[in-house]
Amino acid sequence: MSQAPTAGPSLHPPLSWPYMGLLGALLLLLLGLLQAGVVGVAYDRLGLSPGLGWGFLLLSIAGSGINIPVAAIEPRTALRPPQVVRRLGVAYAVPRAWRAGQTVIAVNLGGAVAPLLLCLYLTVHDNLGPSVLLALAAVVLYVHLVARPVTGVGIAVPGLLPPLIAAGAALLLGGPHVPAVAYVAGVLGCLVGADLMNLGRVADLGAPVASIGGAGTFDGIFLTGVMAVLIAGL
Repeated sequence: MSQAPTAGPSLHPPLSWPYMGLLGALLLLLLGLLQAGVVGVAYDRLGLSPGLGWGFLLLSIAGSGINIPVAAIEPRTALRPPQVVRRLGVAYAVPRAWRAGQTVIAVNLGGAVAPLLLCLYLTVHDNLGPSVLLALAAVVLYVHLVARPVTGVGIAVPGLLPPLIAAGAALLLGGPHVPAVAYVAGVLGCLVGADLMNLGRVADLGAPVASIGGAGTFDGIFLTGVMAVLIAGL
């Protein structure tokens, strides 16, 4: 692995625009629930003010197209040109290469940085204990088993299933902190099980950019946050 790229963050969506539009529509649905008072109660149970909670959700969508380069590797296969690749029922946009002949390892602002900050806040605020580790282990194992390489993009997982597994594990193990456990286990489960545990495979995918928290894991991370909020409102 070479030194980190000197270029600044790049801008490209982790999914094709129709799929990003669907996530935006989901955000508008939550806004409607907020007006009905449901989401406000949910954020209160998560220990967040509605403003802070909405700030994180909006940052997730707005920051999903921002990738911060941290390193570069030599690919073991030819880089794919810009195109749309379909896998697991989702269309992924292959970005333009930042550096000729190299795969850039990046961290996605909306799919990794913002969720990790919220995970840290929830862990400290709710004093999460061993229950979150057990739930996290379940999600990591599941995500790692179902994660699939997508040529030119990176590692992808079915977007809806990780949040469902996280919710189920949290309901069984979360005790009084089910929403927080669901969020932390879902987000970290996607990042660890799909992205971090498969970094060694990235060089074989011909991906111009391998984005941690982007590409095939962003939708699962965003949906995990939405599901945690909805669980908190029950």
